[in-house]
Amino acid sequence: MATIDLIVLGIVKQEPQSAYDIQKAVEYRKISRWVKISTPSIYKKVIQLEEKGYIESTSVKKGKMAEKSVYSLTKLGEEHFLDLMFDTASKPINIFLDFNAVIVNLNSLTSEKQKLCLKNIEENIQELKKTIEENISIKTDVPDIAKAVLDQQLVLAQSLETWINSLKESMDNN
Repeated sequence: MATIDLIVLGIVKQEPQSAYDIQKAVEYRKISRWVKISTPSIYKKVIQLEEKGYIESTSVKKGKMAEKSVYSLTKLGEEHFLDLMFDTASKPINIFLDFNAVIVNLNSLTSEKQKLCLKNIEENIQELKKTIEENISIKTDVPDIAKAVLDQQLVLAQSLETWINSLKESMDNN
């Protein structure tokens, strides 16, 4: 998956890191909220990227800590990263929202159950918006580019909030 490759290579490009540190960076930045990436996929991807020669590992031991592999970008990895950046930036933008599967099937439910589904979606949108707002206020140490992604996600959450209210109003009028 090019997206996971891009995330992992980008993190390693910034600074050589262990798979655990990569996973922690993904967690800290809450990348999984806006890109489909999981902890197991990170570890699997690190192995694949090393097998392909895009990253290389060095064993590091600090004090009494267990030895760990720290990954750094190879020249081939740098080229692959650049190719992925331009390839991904050149593709049409797709926005997949899992709850759209519920929306397209609302007519199969009673009015009461439709409202309950919409209420659940609305609550999840509000929770997403709240989480993003908290991240923006808490994470003042993030680079401007990372802040731009948080700002983008907030605008999307706000738009979804407007959209769900409009849909609920439209359904109430019918």
